[in-house]
Amino acid sequence: MVLLCVGIAGAQDFPIMDMVANNVIMKYQQSNCEQLWKQKSEPKSAKEQEFMQILRSDPQMRTAFINKVSPAIVNKMFECGMIP
Repeated sequence: MVLLCVGIAGAQDFPIMDMVANNVIMKYQQSNCEQLWKQKSEPKSAKEQEFMQILRSDPQMRTAFINKVSPAIVNKMFECGMIP
């Protein structure tokens, strides 16, 4: 129960990060492997670059973001042969 409360409190600390993370998760879940390979080579948008800068400057938010998106990203990368 304590872990659940901590998880909920952590998600509420960064509502914008939570929204971006949900978008990233949806992108990986809805994209096929070919689309992901193509998107990887495309330049990042100004908004994406700005968000990455925010994550670089806030270790706590970066950790929360990575913890949230990692399962979806790693699973899709494995399915697509992007990681061994």
